[in-house]
Amino acid sequence: MTSEQPTDRSARYQIGEVAELTGVTQRTLRFYEEKGLLKPPERMDGGFRLYSEPDIKRIEFIKRLQDLLGFTLSEIKEMVDAEELRQQIVDTFRPDRELPARKARTEQITDALERQLSVVDRKVEQLTEMQKELRERLSNVRRRRQEIIDAMERGVALDH
Repeated sequence: MTSEQPTDRSARYQIGEVAELTGVTQRTLRFYEEKGLLKPPERMDGGFRLYSEPDIKRIEFIKRLQDLLGFTLSEIKEMVDAEELRQQIVDTFRPDRELPARKARTEQITDALERQLSVVDRKVEQLTEMQKELRERLSNVRRRRQEIIDAMERGVALDH
């Protein structure tokens, strides 16, 4: 992307530009679309995909979930769908809306955030369990290493 290209919400980018901007391959972008992580992008004459700024933000969110948190594609889809619903509700806020309707909308946002938190909580539990296992393995190897060092210092052979 050059500095002359527009950066407003109406800007559209071709798949190669999006791949470069987000650090994912064109193949990955097509895969995200196939798996429902991305909505099918607009197409220009000739069938070329055109992505918007919100598409790029979504791709960056997906990539962050994969890179930093190790989420599966189904977990990412759940997170992205919940975030999209929350953002749609926020974007359509109207202060003149009746209180029961506003309450219902906050309940939808709450549900979306609770779904996201549930996914993160499950991942934290899995990571905590993995961390515990790795710490135990490390402790066992360190203990074994020290036994070997002690045996070497005493000049004796280990029987195990």
